[in-house]
Amino acid sequence: MMVPSHIAYHVPVARWEPNTRERLVRAAVDLFADQGYDATTVSEIAERAGGLSKMTFFRHFPDKREVLFAGQDKMGQLLADVIAAAPGSATPLQAVGAGLDALAALHANDQREFAVRVRAAIVGNAELRERAVAKRFALTEAAAVALEKRGVPDLTAGLAAELGIRAYYRAYEQWADSPGEQTLADFARRSLSELRAASAALD
Repeated sequence: MMVPSHIAYHVPVARWEPNTRERLVRAAVDLFADQGYDATTVSEIAERAGGLSKMTFFRHFPDKREVLFAGQDKMGQLLADVIAAAPGSATPLQAVGAGLDALAALHANDQREFAVRVRAAIVGNAELRERAVAKRFALTEAAAVALEKRGVPDLTAGLAAELGIRAYYRAYEQWADSPGEQTLADFARRSLSELRAASAALD
């Protein structure tokens, strides 16, 4: 299933342990699939997660929408930190590529099925699509700012960040739909290389 390029979705970033936060995420995805996002209440999510309370839900998430985007703010910080730590000799795209490797490492191949379910929930709701686009923009901005702090001119930093995040989401789409053994990092590296080659062909 291909998602329009302006829509960005992502599996909530969490360590896949039987903890409260994960249970809430999985319960929400189950309910969204069963009865739709709009028809699902926070109380139902909490109850489905093992008889939890609404108060417990709101200790982990500010609202119902955010349950599908858990941890993405931390992804931006991780991306920025890895770009900042790249060798001084690294080009902007090499620094961004290192950041993509770090993001990809958060997702194991056994999360693919769940990724597809999260995507279906987001694509099926305009409010969630809007939130996903905002999250993608924030990730791109985090990369651009990190590059600028390395002394990269703002225009170059913005282009490198946009290319890198586009490559990452393209790779994520391919990875989620792939039945093979390739990791998300494999797809991300290939996608970045292909987009870099495509951009060079514009001259």
